[in-house]
Amino acid sequence: MTTATAPAKRSAATPDLSRAALPLRRRAIDLTARLLMVLAVLAAGVPLLLVIYHVLAKGVGIVDLDFLTADIPVRARVAGPGMGPAVVGTLIITGAAALLSIPLGVLGAVYLNEYGKQSLLARVIRTMADVMTGVPSVVMGLFILVVWVLAVGEQTGFAAALALACLMLPVIIRSSEEMLRLVPDELRQASAALGARRWRTTVSVVLPAAISGITSGAMLAIARAAGETAPIVVVAGTVTWTNWNLFEGNNTTLTAQIFKNAVEPFEAAHGRAWGAALTLMMIVLVFTILARFIAGRFAIKNR
Repeated sequence: MTTATAPAKRSAATPDLSRAALPLRRRAIDLTARLLMVLAVLAAGVPLLLVIYHVLAKGVGIVDLDFLTADIPVRARVAGPGMGPAVVGTLIITGAAALLSIPLGVLGAVYLNEYGKQSLLARVIRTMADVMTGVPSVVMGLFILVVWVLAVGEQTGFAAALALACLMLPVIIRSSEEMLRLVPDELRQASAALGARRWRTTVSVVLPAAISGITSGAMLAIARAAGETAPIVVVAGTVTWTNWNLFEGNNTTLTAQIFKNAVEPFEAAHGRAWGAALTLMMIVLVFTILARFIAGRFAIKNR
């Protein structure tokens, strides 16, 4: 009899955790918190959606094959294409900056998390990375102007790549280090128990486990670099023709052309600025999707 009624007694003693059973004060606090979170999402999302809408509405009628391949008109008042030199310049300058900064940034993060830990050098590197994260882009452009452009005697695309790489490096270091910290120590210990050296554990276990987060941090840095204007104008100048050589002659990017055309009083220049903005947004979107796909291929899968 006692055994049969025990479940019923325990069921009767179970507290009612439904929302209706909560005190009025707790329900009011919960509702207020929900409303505040919804308002925060709207405050962050609505401006972003408005920007995307305006860029699409004003740029979709401008972008076509001629716009992406033709030379930039010498006179701003001239209607028509294109942004070919700016598209090429954006790809090669940002690509060169990524090749310079991503390997160095990931290696720096590996040292900080796997080797340096809390040593004096590691603390100095972290502090300098945090300081560099807040440096305005124009200051970095002036720095490269002094140490590179004036020494070489010419504005080049490589100087712009150096400036963008300096802006990307601290973002990659700090984001990659945080991702490496999230890798469970059990994975490192299991690899060490199998006789793997630390460098082998880092390369074959730690980095694959953190590759998705590292890729996200790298793409965040690339997106920031692709959207910079001041360093490009200072150290690379602007051109109206395609320059494939990073080490000779001026170059240009989509952001520099957006700035140059947006300040012109001509409707044709404004149209090219909107088209360049849409092109830049699509380039960043395509590379983000591609990077996530590559990261997913190399990431460690849970089985």
